[in-house]
Amino acid sequence: MNTRHTLSVLVENKPGVLTRVAGLFARRAFNIHSLAVGETEDPDLSRITVVVDAAELPLEQVTKQLNKLINVIKIVELEEDSSVQRELLLVKVAANDANRANVLQVVDLFRAHVVDMVPDTLTIEATGSAGKVEAFLKALEPYGIKELVQSGAVAIGRGSRSLSERVSAELQLRRA
Repeated sequence: MNTRHTLSVLVENKPGVLTRVAGLFARRAFNIHSLAVGETEDPDLSRITVVVDAAELPLEQVTKQLNKLINVIKIVELEEDSSVQRELLLVKVAANDANRANVLQVVDLFRAHVVDMVPDTLTIEATGSAGKVEAFLKALEPYGIKELVQSGAVAIGRGSRSLSERVSAELQLRRA
């Protein structure tokens, strides 16, 4: 049975690394539910957050293959209870004089923000867990969603230890 897994992959910030990482999942016929990538506190490193639906054993095989890629430094599976996971949503909602107050009430309830307003539409920014974003969209549906764009999940482990600290010694060896 497939379950959702969030992987944090620390890689060297070099061209083509994302393609190789995503390609490993594609070759194994995994559907990537969400993919986000960006530089870390060290400009030589990037963090790729991948959310996939996969069974445990095939995911373990892909993780082992990822570890063999020369630009991959560290892979950590982030469990929901030991990490903070967020998504970003921008959504345009129909909002005329008759329903604007109701839409704004939903925005306030979900601690979202109006980032653009024209006479017939509000553009709203919301961040939160996948569940919160999904609930927010359901609450806005009756008013008419005109357009939406959603980021992939970004995630970080809870606590004071950082993934970068865990690999600093290994990284120093690679740079030498």
